[in-house]
Amino acid sequence: MALDLSKIIKAYDVRGLVPEELSLEVARAIGTAFARVVVLPQATDDAGPAVVVGRDMRDSGPDLVDAFAAGLTAEGVDVIRIGLCSTDGLYHASGALGLPGAMFTASHNPAAYNGIKLCRSGARPVGQETGLAEIRELAQEILDGSGAEPDETPDSGISARGVVTDREMLGEYSAFLRSLVDLSGARPLKVVVDAGNGMAGLTVPAVLGDAAGLPALPLELVPLFFELDGSFPNHEANPLEPSNLIDLQAAVVANEADLGLAFDGDADRCFVVDERGGAVSPSAVTALVGLAEVTKELAAGRTPTVIHNLITSRAVPDLLSAAGATTVRTRVGHSFIKAQMAEHGAVFGGEHSAHYYFRDFWFADTGMLAALHVLAALSTQDHTMSELAEMFEPYVGSGEINSTVADAAAATERVLDAYRAAYPGIVVDTLDGVTVSHWESHPQWWFNLRASNTEPLLRLNVEAADQDIMEKVRDDVLSLVREPADGLDEGEETS
Repeated sequence: MALDLSKIIKAYDVRGLVPEELSLEVARAIGTAFARVVVLPQATDDAGPAVVVGRDMRDSGPDLVDAFAAGLTAEGVDVIRIGLCSTDGLYHASGALGLPGAMFTASHNPAAYNGIKLCRSGARPVGQETGLAEIRELAQEILDGSGAEPDETPDSGISARGVVTDREMLGEYSAFLRSLVDLSGARPLKVVVDAGNGMAGLTVPAVLGDAAGLPALPLELVPLFFELDGSFPNHEANPLEPSNLIDLQAAVVANEADLGLAFDGDADRCFVVDERGGAVSPSAVTALVGLAEVTKELAAGRTPTVIHNLITSRAVPDLLSAAGATTVRTRVGHSFIKAQMAEHGAVFGGEHSAHYYFRDFWFADTGMLAALHVLAALSTQDHTMSELAEMFEPYVGSGEINSTVADAAAATERVLDAYRAAYPGIVVDTLDGVTVSHWESHPQWWFNLRASNTEPLLRLNVEAADQDIMEKVRDDVLSLVREPADGLDEGEETS
């Protein structure tokens, strides 16, 4: 019996071990299903159906791309391969060319994994509720032998097999991003960049370095681990895990740099380290970049909207609302935030996981554009990065803490009962898990409890007006969540 694809095709993308789970046969079946579910129904009479495909630096990428392309071309769909690129490079290609896209990457996962992120034309996401479930079902039927194989008979509707061509788009990607942020007149900065042996090793020199045809930026780059190597020989390409920032933090201090930037494996997320080696929270980056986009919108006479998920800092809506923006709170997960971005025509969106979304980038996420905004904000005033970040981090957060529980619903109800009794004026909402807020009176705090969809875990985030209050609420909630037999694993989510 064929592999159960529900094990590797989840809510947002495809991800699995190669070749045990994501084999060439599976990649071809997914390509066929993508053609039938998304590409062919979108095709117009003006141009034949086509898909743009990119990949990261993993060794399994080229063969998987070829197998996926074979599934597409057998359905009469042309394939434009853009080769090595970041995930936001693939989104750029999808938006600029007006084509559906597929990015072969497993992001921060270990070398044995690979995966596929799919999108419709204009970088619109393909998730569980927007086509991915149908793609999984059809690909499963093909692998099980019950799905129709490609048919090129005259009555099949497939006029000819699609063709595969190659196109270089790194230069267009770089020029487009540079056109969105003005760094002229900026003061010089020394920047350490940790690419983690991922795709930022290709994109950072093209965007921030001396790219041919683009004006030089006032930046001195200090590269760390720019060699493309899908085995990740230095550390995991997952900067959300604090241990993976240690090399960057040390290098920033040793080089007396103004700041550090770290990217994940497919370079769609960006993390910031200040001149002292301190990690700048993604919420602070959301507020900082959001303010730049809000200011630009207001100057153009438009009322800006900014999207943030519900576990970003309270500072995000506070600061951006004060600046004149409308802020919209959404569930955790990029499919939710992208949908809200499009629905509200939002100029910007940010998540706690360091995904940043821009209307000017087809409402998609791009770590490199966020990095450009951070560099512009720092280089056009005299504050250090730590001083600038402090302005956008007025509150104290716990980070995300995972607790293993036997019954997540019962543990959540236990917490709610206790807090309703202790604080009659609390506000409780259930947008994503439960969020309990006591912000309108002293002491000021809020927390969110969300159950994992795949593991027996409750995820806790706490924020408060000061460290002492945060620690008291954190410890109190954890004592209520944990049963005697439950264990506790502290760590931050790597979404």
